[in-house]
Amino acid sequence: MKEQKAQEQPVVVQGAMSVETAELIGAMTETAEEPWGPWRIVRGRLDGHPLVISETQWGMANAAALAAIAIERYHPAALISQGTAGAHDASLNVYDIVLGAQTVNESAWQSHYRPAGAGAPYDDLKKLGVFAWDAEKGAFTQEVEHAADAGLLAAARRAVPRYTRGKVVEGVIGTCDSWNCAIDRVKFLRTFYGSLCEEMEGDAVAQICQSLGVPFLTIRIISNSILHNQDPWDLGTGPACQGFVMEVLKEWWARGEA
Repeated sequence: MKEQKAQEQPVVVQGAMSVETAELIGAMTETAEEPWGPWRIVRGRLDGHPLVISETQWGMANAAALAAIAIERYHPAALISQGTAGAHDASLNVYDIVLGAQTVNESAWQSHYRPAGAGAPYDDLKKLGVFAWDAEKGAFTQEVEHAADAGLLAAARRAVPRYTRGKVVEGVIGTCDSWNCAIDRVKFLRTFYGSLCEEMEGDAVAQICQSLGVPFLTIRIISNSILHNQDPWDLGTGPACQGFVMEVLKEWWARGEA
């Protein structure tokens, strides 16, 4: 009965743009378009398992809203946020993949007091974090980092040997509604938050998933690195990331993780 219930619960996979969702949608069978307002949501099956693809558009507000509606509408077994990212770590190159063991909102900070005329240095900050429901404490708590679900992360690790386009690493993925192109600022964010890369959705989705008790993982592929003058970003990385995500899903379903 438990296995039957798990199979009936879909996994929701988010991507911000069509280049981050088209491969997944194309691989599904029995597809049905089920939009929410102007946003595209496609339900179907992958290898016989129920799957929902949500095309969120860029940004934290969009991704969080689509996560909340997907959880309310589909009662998913898990939610994966995936897509492209810019590197914060100089050891990462285009087509490398980062598994988000933790995510962090890099726009949730407080600047220290400075009088008028004293300047506003970008690195004079205190981490604040964001509020999410803590089931153990029975209260909303302010947290800087949100941890990935252990089962989803384990499934992603098992899929790593089948990825051949680059290396796969684990660590902190930063989320913000900004696009950082100043090398000194990118290096500061790497040191301040420990982030390996930056994107615009993951931690906002993690915040919603934690509050509503849904297992979550963010997976990002490096599409550009200002540290190596790799800009603009490589559009081929979107399909490559989706290919890896499909391998992660197979591992998740094979072990009956849901």
